[in-house]
Amino acid sequence: MEFSELIRTGQAQAELLRGPEMPPLRGTLCVTGHHLLLSPGPQATPDLWLLLLRSVDSIEKRVAGDAGTITLRCKDLRVLQLDIEGVEATLDIARSIEALSSLESVITSFPFFYRPKGLRLGEAWHFHPPERYYKRIAREVLLRSSQPLTGRQKLRCAEDEELLRAVLAEARPGARGFIVDTRSAQAAKQARMTGGGTEAKAAYPGWKRLHRPLERGRPLQESFVRLMEACGDPEQSMDRWLSRLDGCRWLSHVKEALSTACLAAQGMEWEGACILVHGAEGTDSTLLVTSLAQLILDPLSRTMAGFQELIEREWIQAGHPFQLRCAHSAFSHTRPKHEAPIFLLFLDCVWQLGRQFPLSLEFGEGMLLALFDHSYASPFGTFLCNSEKERCLCEVRTRTHSLWSGLNQPKEQRKLRNPLYVPNPLAIWPSVEPQSLRLWQGLFLRWTHPPEPSEVAWEKVWQIATDQKTEGSQPTDSASEPQP
Repeated sequence: MEFSELIRTGQAQAELLRGPEMPPLRGTLCVTGHHLLLSPGPQATPDLWLLLLRSVDSIEKRVAGDAGTITLRCKDLRVLQLDIEGVEATLDIARSIEALSSLESVITSFPFFYRPKGLRLGEAWHFHPPERYYKRIAREVLLRSSQPLTGRQKLRCAEDEELLRAVLAEARPGARGFIVDTRSAQAAKQARMTGGGTEAKAAYPGWKRLHRPLERGRPLQESFVRLMEACGDPEQSMDRWLSRLDGCRWLSHVKEALSTACLAAQGMEWEGACILVHGAEGTDSTLLVTSLAQLILDPLSRTMAGFQELIEREWIQAGHPFQLRCAHSAFSHTRPKHEAPIFLLFLDCVWQLGRQFPLSLEFGEGMLLALFDHSYASPFGTFLCNSEKERCLCEVRTRTHSLWSGLNQPKEQRKLRNPLYVPNPLAIWPSVEPQSLRLWQGLFLRWTHPPEPSEVAWEKVWQIATDQKTEGSQPTDSASEPQP
């Protein structure tokens, strides 16, 4: 299939409205196989406006007279409006965007065509070998898995039982084990009907099962959708806003995720216990809990390189199905059951950690925003596919660029790093009280509230931190005077 077959109209005159406080752009609108471009006229700014079509979440079109309007709701939560000259051009461009933004073939996506200057294919794909991490934390035991496949017959697996016995035998004397199940007791019981289940107490001596149910799938997606509906309504009263914020339950999901991660971390840190975390498949809420627990306990996971290692190890290599979970964001009119913003929930929890411990994370909000954007639509191949097997079949590591190679460029680091960072060797224990958790305005409200003031403030913080380091490295006048 050729991209040209899906492009009904190549270009048209249009005006782009990008949101509050941003001036409209008028020029020639062009549709390509992967992008929507708007080239302003010669009298305007020479900058070219560019939108990756894969980032379009939903499209609305309407026509009136001899013109039309297309509203694009994007996966990064932007809402864009295109006023286009000509009814036929409007309809053709809308159909082209709909077709090109929903292509299912992985190998036709933009990462397989993206060739930025200064980057080489294959670079940074093996930048984070998991073996290095496991050697470093060998004294602590944090395991993750999928559910045991006991089924109605209550089957047993001798290899699983032997593995968990060996874990306790190699731990410190008297160590206990806790199985943190991210499903409710009722959901775990019902899973037996489809071949799943739980660990039998008699088969796993020394291990105690704890149920800490975390929402996944459709309930979590609906929570995200309702949150964005509330954030996108500028006319509501304060009471209505607070009611909708509470009703969407997003911050409740944040609280439950952090609480469960703290439970796992406390078992390791305070009791010297071995922890096994699992839900159903072990690729969603399981990864949420284990990755947060490591951020709480491990100082190196809170560095820039360590955090990238954690994402690679605990989410990408562990098989989180990004292609399915992040197929749509909050604006799509379809609601497939396999979509869920579990990775976004993780990023929100990390933002809460950074807000409560502003000196302890080497990366800042810019890093979290970049990961959110790239997980839904990216020119890089890191978040493509649903598993390592699929990435191997599509040759992702040899035919696309790694996101880490892009983010680790010096020009990008200033936007991603925390200028206030001070290494903290201790565990960081977040408060999950309602008064301590905040709405992540930098993400959920970044397009409805002008971002410039926060960017200016961030740049000033960088300047202050840089000036202080420069002053600290220079000798004082008294130190430069000769001693008698």
